[in-house]
Formats: sequence, structure tokens, C-alpha cells
Amino acid sequence: MKMKVMVIFLALTMFAAASAQAARVLKFGHIAPTKIENKDFPMHKAALAFAAHVEKETGGEIKIEVFPLGQLGNERSMLEQVQFGTLDMMDCTTAVMSNLIPQVGLLDLFFLFPSKEVAYKVLADEEFKTVMDALMPGMGLIPIGYAENEMRDFGVRDRTITTPEQMKGVRVRVMDSPVFLESFRALGANPVGIPFPELYTALQQGAVDMQENPIPTSVMMKFTEVAKYLTRSSHSLTCLYKMVSRPVWESLTPEQQQIFLDAAKIAEDINRTENTNMRNELEKLAVDKFGATIADLTPEERQAFHEAVLPVHEKFADQVGVIPNDPKFGKYAGKRYYDMIVEKVNQYSK
Repeated sequence: MKMKVMVIFLALTMFAAASAQAARVLKFGHIAPTKIENKDFPMHKAALAFAAHVEKETGGEIKIEVFPLGQLGNERSMLEQVQFGTLDMMDCTTAVMSNLIPQVGLLDLFFLFPSKEVAYKVLADEEFKTVMDALMPGMGLIPIGYAENEMRDFGVRDRTITTPEQMKGVRVRVMDSPVFLESFRALGANPVGIPFPELYTALQQGAVDMQENPIPTSVMMKFTEVAKYLTRSSHSLTCLYKMVSRPVWESLTPEQQQIFLDAAKIAEDINRTENTNMRNELEKLAVDKFGATIADLTPEERQAFHEAVLPVHEKFADQVGVIPNDPKFGKYAGKRYYDMIVEKVNQYSK
């Protein structure tokens, strides 16, 4: 009898140990909301899809807990946590990443991408990824995919802006990013640093004349109540890298790493599709509910904006330097990062 009890005890102990080993839990942080006005926010919906795929395909061996809304800290804080291995993974905007890896800030340059479709092709290009992804492991980061919050647009209180000349003297709220500050200065505007939660009031009271966010964000935050003149400027893609802490990545088996890569692609597709659907729906709401007007830039107007910010492109291109002269980078070894990106943009714009 004692022997039977001992066998059962050992079996239960081994089962418990196996269960504990199977339930490895990783934390995934991002700053996007979960819902706005009862609508699932695309970036969070994609993060949940990533977590579900990993848990399913690893048979429950790995579970991903998603922490939205900056619950684990702001982006800069989370980036440092992932870098040093105290946070397992995150979605991080290129604007924040550029403080650590300046080269990714090139992706924020105004009027670099003629459309988000071209941007997607550049980001997926294997030569581009070989060059850019090589910047990250040395910083403790492993890039496995992308997230996004759409192309950014103009929203103005009292006029429609479709030319650089109309930007002169306009007070525009911008995020604290050198690329954004200098780009608007190059257009003749006066960039103003106002915290995002205070933007509605600033627009309402006339402290700023203009804001620049994707139109869906402007509608959901009700900026279109007080800044009704919208332009699909698509001047910058709000791109985020989906990154895993290097120690975590290296602890995964090759099979698990592939599951993470597959999950990242699933999340990427969901994020982009949901963004497009949300844009169509919320642009209609902006017009029907808020009485907004939406203008598009002609090819000539877009070219005028592009030419106006080219000095900013060149400044940052020189600042971040050249690709290492390493055979693995092929024909781009020794060339400027910026020139490689522009070549890819031109390739996929044809």
C-alpha cells in the first residue's frame, strides 16, 4: 500500500513539474488602447492574435500576457526593459527607438513613402531587413515584425492645407521627435510641444492651429470637433517594431522562434487590415458627424512638400552615417542607410 501511495505521489509530482515547465509566461507591452468607443483598437487586437497563436502552436508551453496602454511604463521605459531583459517583448515606435538606434529614425522622415503600400513593400524587402535588423541584436533586441498606427495626416482649425506655402506660421502640435520638429520648421510652421492628453483643449482654445495624427486617431480623440479641415497628407507612417528581448529569443528553440515569426506576420496582417477598415469607417464619421472636410494632395502638391523637407532628409541621412562595409550587406555595404531606403522606395514606387 505504501509503495502504491509513493508511486502516485511521484507521478503527481512529475505531472506538476511538467505543468509548471509548460506554462512559461512572457510579458508583451505596448502603449495602444484596447478599445475606443467600443471599437477594438487594431494594434491591441493584433497583439492578442499574436499571443493566441503562440499559445496554440506551442501547445500551451508558452503563454503571452499582453499589457496595453503603457501599463508597464512609457515606450522609452519599456524599450530599456526589453533591452536589459526585464521585459520580454514590446511594440515600439521608430520615433522612440531612434533615441537608441538613430538609423530607424529615417523611417519617420516626412514624405519619404508615397503611400503605405510602398512602405509595406520596403519594410518587407529582404535586403532592407538584413541591413536594418542587424542594428538591433547588439542592443539586446531581436526584431520579429512590425506594428503600426496608420499614415499621419493634417488636421487644421480654420483652413485646408495642401501646399507648403499654406503652412507658413501655422502653430502645429508635434511629438517630441527631432525629425518631426525639424520637418515642420522646414515647412515654415511653428512646432509646439504639447502633451497628447492636452491637445483637444489646445485646439479648442486656439493655443495651436493644427495637429497631425492619422485621421482615425483624430476622430476617435474628437479632435475633428475643433479641427475640421483634414488633409490625407500621409506625411509619415507611424511604424513600430515588434521586438523580443535577446535573452528571451535565444532561450527559445528554433521551432518556437519560427512560431513567434509566424505569429508576428499574422499580427501584422490583422493590424494593417483593421487599420484600413477603421480608416474608411471613421473618415465617413468625420464628415457625417463632425462636419469635417477631407482633402487629398495632388501628385504635384505632394512633390512640393517632398522637396521642401529634403534638406531635413539630408541632415538626418548624414547624421546616421553609412552601412558597415561587410559582405553580408551586399551592394549596400558602405552606402548611406538613407540612400538604401530611397532606392527601395523608388524600386517599389514604379
